[in-house]
Amino acid sequence: MPTPKQLYVSTPKTIIPDLPRFTFEGRIEVIQSESEAIRAVRALKGAPLLGIDTETRPSFRKGEKHKVALLQVSDRDICFLFRLNMLGFAPCLVELLSDPAITKVGLSLRDDFMMLRGRRSFTPGGCIDLQEKAKLFGIEDMSLQKLFANIFGQRISKTAQLSNWEADTLTQSQKVYAATDAYACILLYEELLRLRQSGNYTLIQPENEPK
Repeated sequence: MPTPKQLYVSTPKTIIPDLPRFTFEGRIEVIQSESEAIRAVRALKGAPLLGIDTETRPSFRKGEKHKVALLQVSDRDICFLFRLNMLGFAPCLVELLSDPAITKVGLSLRDDFMMLRGRRSFTPGGCIDLQEKAKLFGIEDMSLQKLFANIFGQRISKTAQLSNWEADTLTQSQKVYAATDAYACILLYEELLRLRQSGNYTLIQPENEPK
């Protein structure tokens, strides 16, 4: 049997900056109209597994709130960035997220769905939250960056997180950031499933961390 993979209970922050950076290297398409969204959803429906995430323009003033601006949905080859601030929460997207026959994985989906309901009410279907899967291992740090570092030993950059997601044009940095977050969910789900089935892992507490 291969050497068991070591997983941290709590991923040390100090190890993350020195890890090799991971980014999505597939095709990225920005979707800004309902007709484009319909075409994109049609393509996504053929994938066996989708990764999903959202982005919202950050608020820097007390009481200031923004609606979710971007919904990113990825398969293994392409990530579509749906600019909800331009096209709205289109019916085809509601259908995609509600369809129980299409498996979708994400992280902290409860928060994402709460934000999406600020645009249109819907009932999610076929959605799997990675945080629930990680809990089964005894993992406590479950942000995307820490979970990916824990499972794969690679770093996901968060530098674009607080950028303006309602800008007229998304930068290349924003596109890659958004696509990486969605695609990483696919990889995490598959690896957690593999480890769960094989049982070939050990859980460790970092040195100098409280037990």
